[in-house]
Amino acid sequence: MLIAHRFGSPLPAQYYMRDTRDVARDLLGCYVLHLYSGFGPSIWLCGEIVETEAYLTGDPASHAFRGPTPRNRVMFGLPGRAYIYISYGIHTMLNLVCQPEGVAEAVLIRALEPVQGLETMLDNRGNPKNTRAVTNGPGRLAQALGLTLQRCNGADITNPNSDLQIIGRENAPVSIVTTTRIGLTVGKELPYRYYISGNPYVSRK
Repeated sequence: MLIAHRFGSPLPAQYYMRDTRDVARDLLGCYVLHLYSGFGPSIWLCGEIVETEAYLTGDPASHAFRGPTPRNRVMFGLPGRAYIYISYGIHTMLNLVCQPEGVAEAVLIRALEPVQGLETMLDNRGNPKNTRAVTNGPGRLAQALGLTLQRCNGADITNPNSDLQIIGRENAPVSIVTTTRIGLTVGKELPYRYYISGNPYVSRK
């Protein structure tokens, strides 16, 4: 039985059917919730999205650039699904699928500001001395929330009964910065990265 939370209903699938760059900007200030089942009772972990990157059709940095594969098949599926992959064999990455089925576009969640369950997030991250290091990067936030490829890839983030949900924001960010993406070898000149200006949890200014 799913444990109720106080954050409202998840964003609907239609939300992800718009221009993926608009979705990436509008996700700033929204919430990622994950019902984490570790070694104790299940707990809802929550973070506010403070940094995103968009990946579009024809984008050389996108996993879908060369067509569908077993690894990226979720990107070609229904909008409003979680596309999870492992980067460099180590880091789990959370992406949200956009556009109609067959059009492989997605938004990478790059950084969160913890909202609920910070103590558990810190434990999952090995208790870093700098609390900002708990979720200020895509691999870090996935580890903090306890996201895994096996359990979360393909999850319906629009379903209120899902243990991974994206909840709409209460207030729009005061200022959003648009810049080029980081950590890429191709497509790094495209201005598809967005973050909340002045937020201490952004991965890199």
